[in-house]
Amino acid sequence: MTNILVPYHLDEHVPDLDVPVSPEVTITGDLPSGDRWQRMSHLYGSVAAAVAADIAAGVRPLVMSSDCTTSLGIVAGMQSAGMRPSVVWFDGHGDVQTVETSTSGYLGGMPLRILAGYRPELVADSLGMRPIDESTTLLVGARDLDPPEAEYLATAPIRRCAVTDVRPDILPPAPIYLHVDFDVTDPADLPGLLFPTADGPGVATVAAAIDRVLDTRRVAAIGLGCTWHPGNGAADRVRTALAGILP
Repeated sequence: MTNILVPYHLDEHVPDLDVPVSPEVTITGDLPSGDRWQRMSHLYGSVAAAVAADIAAGVRPLVMSSDCTTSLGIVAGMQSAGMRPSVVWFDGHGDVQTVETSTSGYLGGMPLRILAGYRPELVADSLGMRPIDESTTLLVGARDLDPPEAEYLATAPIRRCAVTDVRPDILPPAPIYLHVDFDVTDPADLPGLLFPTADGPGVATVAAAIDRVLDTRRVAAIGLGCTWHPGNGAADRVRTALAGILP
């Protein structure tokens, strides 16, 4: 496994981002001028290249960043390496907003919808990313949904379950992209989250569910959304919980 750090929140550099796994590679760059989608596309192109190179070498990449949109580069890299990934997505939120439905305009609330094929001209086309199959997507732990997200998920083929209900028989087929936004954890048990969502599981429960997914040996790439304010101890707490699960 290669541990890759992408110290950004969307297109904003977060040089002091603390992460639970020691990185071996750090991806940064001079992002071009232009809108945020263009800047993120430039960054995620580098992520996709690193992920594709790892997979071609028989190595499973683990990518850490301060948001969930970095997943677009990871999935693009998996596809570039010849994979057709399924998705297991841990998140306290739905991440299926759109530009048209989001009241905040926050781009980090849209990546799962973009992975499913929403408006490919925004970023997917520049990455060469093809839509994932929503029927092979499992959304885990999402409980803070805006009305448009709840409406979308009510009819989409994306399956959902609680963190405690993760088990091998409900997981999609290999190769799995395992995405974990740690705001799936209850904020009472994980300090400093950017977007805390109450009534979630403890960090040990989340770690146990991650372990069950990894035990299937179907995971080809991992993305960790370290969605916390640096310096609040969240990375240390997650590191302890993941000891023996991730290197």
